[in-house]
Amino acid sequence: MLTLYGIFVNMANESIEIVHNLQQKVSKLVDRYRSVKTDNDHLKSENDQLALQLEESAREMAELKEKYNTLKFSKTIEAKSGDVHFAKIRINQIVREIDKCIALLNR
Repeated sequence: MLTLYGIFVNMANESIEIVHNLQQKVSKLVDRYRSVKTDNDHLKSENDQLALQLEESAREMAELKEKYNTLKFSKTIEAKSGDVHFAKIRINQIVREIDKCIALLNR
């Protein structure tokens, strides 16, 4: 019986050791899970912040494009207005020259 008792004790010790090793491995696994979950939560939060920044940048870019197009349009109109002013001055010069010619013909 002693040998049978020794076998049972030996098997019990091995079982206890296996259970103890399993508990250690499960404990490490749970710790790793918590660590990865914390990292994942942090990355999700950072991702949300970056998504908001991207939306804000896209909105700002759209506003700047609109302002640029407005400025470009106003510069085009301003250039045309300048051309009109230049054209009026040139027409007045031509009219004066014609008046001089008519005055010379009337002499």
